[in-house]
Amino acid sequence: MRVLVVHNRYASAQPSGENRVVDQEVGLLRAAGHRVELFERRSDDIAARSLLDKATIPLLVPWNPAVRTELAARLRATRPDVVHVHNVFPLLSPAVLAACADAGVPAVATLHNYTQVCPPGTLRRDGRLCTDCVGTTAALPAVRHGCYRNSRLATVPLAVSLAVNRRRWWSGVRRFLCISAAQRDILARSGMPAERLVVKHNFVPDPGARRVGAGEHVLFLGRLAEAKGVRLLMAAWDGIAASGGVGVPLVLAGTGPLEAEVSAWAAGRDDVRYVGLYDQDQCQRAIARSVAVLAPSMSLETFGLVVVEAMAAGVPPIAAGHGAFVELVEDGVTGLLHEPGDAASLADRVRRITADPARNQELGRAARLRYEQGFSPAVGLRRLEEEYRSAIAERSGGGVGPPPVANDSTGSRRERPREQGWGQ
Repeated sequence: MRVLVVHNRYASAQPSGENRVVDQEVGLLRAAGHRVELFERRSDDIAARSLLDKATIPLLVPWNPAVRTELAARLRATRPDVVHVHNVFPLLSPAVLAACADAGVPAVATLHNYTQVCPPGTLRRDGRLCTDCVGTTAALPAVRHGCYRNSRLATVPLAVSLAVNRRRWWSGVRRFLCISAAQRDILARSGMPAERLVVKHNFVPDPGARRVGAGEHVLFLGRLAEAKGVRLLMAAWDGIAASGGVGVPLVLAGTGPLEAEVSAWAAGRDDVRYVGLYDQDQCQRAIARSVAVLAPSMSLETFGLVVVEAMAAGVPPIAAGHGAFVELVEDGVTGLLHEPGDAASLADRVRRITADPARNQELGRAARLRYEQGFSPAVGLRRLEEEYRSAIAERSGGGVGPPPVANDSTGSRRERPREQGWGQ
């Protein structure tokens, strides 16, 4: 198949799991022989723009006519079989869907967060769950509370885009790929067309290296932010330390708004190490040396890459028992779940998972099997191909047809050669 991937890349200053998922899917599809090209914008490029250009960006968030024109021309020239939309904020806008309609190319969209029903996409406000905008058309509560970057002015373009483009999203996308059943359920209850919402978990590349032995530390790997449960973890670990510890240190890797607080908290302690931001290789090595990987998020996560990365390395995770985590982790089988927002519950699970090495190894083996069955590249590729083919088959009207096929001498279906020119 010929696939055009549409994505506005997040700024490189903030490590993005979404950017990583897009890159991994593109690589997976190309390795399988599909012809994939990219239509991208980069938020990093905003810094180099003139002040006038920067000032106009919020006006283009709901609708960018230049993007519609450019993408429609690209689609007509290259004639892909399907367009896969990821993030369109802030430089692309939902105008990409109009371009797909102009060229008669079916579109699928991965929903990495909750921006279809919540302007900042987090379902959180003031440190708590918030669904005030779910099911509404104007998202006025988000504007009133300044939910995006604590700014009413910055929230307005997102709220306007949600309001004016709701029907365009719902009618212009053949398949919405939800990355967890928990996310799908929330979106379906908000009024999104349930028949177009399908669950396609993210996949994680096999890290190669798996845990050997009992592990050296307990690991938190992620953004140092309140929503990720960092303060909850510090409180739980202080409780563990006060009762004598668990025999291994806590390692925190990442960056974010709580970096200074975490660094000061860890300073001078033997049972805590703050190591800053790790690159991907360092992350994999740290995971493979872990007794357990922690994901104490306060948010209703749509997925949990670090949880699946732990399972891929044969390391049991400890995760908050809500959102997508409850379908990723089978409590007591592939890892442990704790009561969300409860420091004592988190501390208890850390003690349990570190107290019995033999049981820990058993959990790790089950976690690895769960990864192989549900989150491996082979599973991810199969699900992507299924949804692409479904979107192509359901295309209404004219436009580009699916790849022509013919029977070979064995009677199986094969794709006829297509002209070259697409990225491999």
